[in-house]
Amino acid sequence: MALLVSLPGGIPDMASVLLLLLPAACLHTGNSAGSNRGNTFGVNQPARLFSVQLSSIEIPFSFSFPWELAKDPQMRILWRWQHFHGDYIYNSSSGFIHEHFKDRLILNWTQPQTSGVLRILDLKEKDQTVYFCRVHLNTKHGIEQWQSTGGTRLNVTPRKHIPVVSTTMQSPSIVTSAVTMAGLEDTEGQRNPSLVSLGATVGVVVATAVLITPVYVMLIFLWWKKRPAD
Repeated sequence: MALLVSLPGGIPDMASVLLLLLPAACLHTGNSAGSNRGNTFGVNQPARLFSVQLSSIEIPFSFSFPWELAKDPQMRILWRWQHFHGDYIYNSSSGFIHEHFKDRLILNWTQPQTSGVLRILDLKEKDQTVYFCRVHLNTKHGIEQWQSTGGTRLNVTPRKHIPVVSTTMQSPSIVTSAVTMAGLEDTEGQRNPSLVSLGATVGVVVATAVLITPVYVMLIFLWWKKRPAD
């Protein structure tokens, strides 16, 4: 059924027709999205992570699904690397770990959680690639499995490329000069103890000589006067 709106000139206004039909179309689209929202499933991962060689990194993940789980869902988390169909590097059910990651992978997740963390230890330069989380589980309608489409790209910076902050040391000559100047500043306004001691000794000797000399002169004079005449 077509709806036409006539203007005074008798020419149908098609723009008005579109405006009238637009709300109905919007309502129809919204209902479709609402009905499909309950049927979505997927895996969420960060698009990119950065770390340093020999350190560790954690890749968080979460997943959602619309199906009703079986009595024994037998959830499994698997991880692939390099590309979407790349080799498996981890399997939570069998405990499989890729030889390249031996003793370096830890999955922090337990059934029936829908989120967790994959930890990679002692990072190597070759670990720089993309990682994909994959989910397997049993539902009342059968086995379902799906994985992240984009994965997480891990960038590993070689440790040798990290700038090292070094402490600048003074040269020995500068340190020696500083110590010498410090010594002069500490003794500023004070006489050297050795010089003081030497000056005191000289003073005593001079004073003794001044006191004794007249006595000796007097004794010589008396001796000369009393000696027998020739």
